[in-house]
Amino acid sequence: MPNTKTAAKQLKINQRNRVRNRQYVTRMRTAVKAYLAVLETHGEEAVARAKLAYAQKLIHENVSKGVLKKRTAQRKVSRLYKRFNRTFGARAETSV
Repeated sequence: MPNTKTAAKQLKINQRNRVRNRQYVTRMRTAVKAYLAVLETHGEEAVARAKLAYAQKLIHENVSKGVLKKRTAQRKVSRLYKRFNRTFGARAETSV
């Protein structure tokens, strides 16, 4: 329980932001899972590339909104690209 008026207000703000941030994170994770599902089924490279671009967009969007830190986003995107290159091999490296 907050002790002061400002603490009470900050608690309300934190709760509101937490709900909004969860929505952003959920959207991002869903996009990443959709991308990984395409890789698991060895789907078309073009579809995987589109899903990767969308997931990367959402990750960077979360950085701009302050949900993720910059380095965390870079690490996530790097790992997604690594999976892409592992799945599609040398033929994908020439067009990336």
